[in-house]
Amino acid sequence: MHNRIDVALKMEEQGMVPLFYHHDLETCKQVLKACYDGGSRVLEFTNRGAFAHEIFSDLSKYALSELPGMYLGIGSIPDAATAAIFIQAAAAFIVTPSFRRDVALCCNRRKILWSAGCGSLTEIGEAEELGCEMVKLFPGSVYGPNFVKSAKAPQPWTKIMITGGVSPTEDNLRSWFDAGATCVGMGSKLITKSIIENKDFDKLGAKVKETLDLIKNIRS
Repeated sequence: MHNRIDVALKMEEQGMVPLFYHHDLETCKQVLKACYDGGSRVLEFTNRGAFAHEIFSDLSKYALSELPGMYLGIGSIPDAATAAIFIQAAAAFIVTPSFRRDVALCCNRRKILWSAGCGSLTEIGEAEELGCEMVKLFPGSVYGPNFVKSAKAPQPWTKIMITGGVSPTEDNLRSWFDAGATCVGMGSKLITKSIIENKDFDKLGAKVKETLDLIKNIRS
């Protein structure tokens, strides 16, 4: 069982969570391994397709046996029933696209880190009252860095992960971290379609390392 505080601290330390879904298990393993080799110790598999829970279960077993220190979580969780399925498959954390009280209660019973998709200070406050360590601002491209900066002003304790509208460029990343973001979630701009089609997993590992180094430099 993963310690939720350790997961939260690793997200904050790393500053980035790669996001990924694919229907083929072997491709998923290659992506996870490439991200791990690039230095990432957190990855969010997204619940986006049929039998995603079966793929996640096998991927979770692979991570636990072959990738020590890797925190594999699940995103796009719509309700507590779905969260429970992935918790049984040893999900290190749960991410929802919207604020869901039922998911909070389910995860808190099992002491699993959960991150709620929020779009207002009211939702952020309610999520934090239910123990959310890091809220998810989604879609980030709609709200922008100014929302983060404004939200942090009256409540500097709030930790925000940006998902949507994040790319692995210095200007984009700097805009989010300068505004006060704790972490960013990055999907197709990092794990690109061409990388998957060409099975260029060495390139992915190098890109992950480059992005993590860039985030470290920006925050320092």
